[in-house]
Amino acid sequence: MTDIIKRTTLIVRDAEKAAQWYENVFGMTRWMDTPFTLSGEQLAAGEAGDQTRLVIMKAQDDVIGMIGLLQWVDPVRDDLPDAIPDRIAFGTPVFVVASQDTRGALERARAGGSKIYCEPRDWSVTGADGKVKDMLGASFWDLDGYFYEVNQVVKVHD
Repeated sequence: MTDIIKRTTLIVRDAEKAAQWYENVFGMTRWMDTPFTLSGEQLAAGEAGDQTRLVIMKAQDDVIGMIGLLQWVDPVRDDLPDAIPDRIAFGTPVFVVASQDTRGALERARAGGSKIYCEPRDWSVTGADGKVKDMLGASFWDLDGYFYEVNQVVKVHD
């Protein structure tokens, strides 16, 4: 059996604002929204007794590809960066989204306050199956500085 990565959890400033952003930009839905108290074990963040809120956002699948939004409620975290970066640093994840509407996702992200890195651009790639795919791609940061590359398959060449 091969293990699966079912969710990536992001530390966010405001779980409600972040959840609304993911709903508006990518059409994700809330799969779970719950407060909980940290035990001080297993998660290498915070302290035992910290009060948090976890909102888990779901795309098409409720087993893989979900995004958790973890907010510290009490105490509020004071170590979050003030500004969205201009570049991706080593150790920073890049989330890649397969979209049906790259231009729409970018415009919804812009309207939601995202910092845009790359406007929609055409490019091509040879897939694992050896077929060339014409793509439309764009990229931007969410409200907490997580980077998203959004790609749409425009045409597959035989």
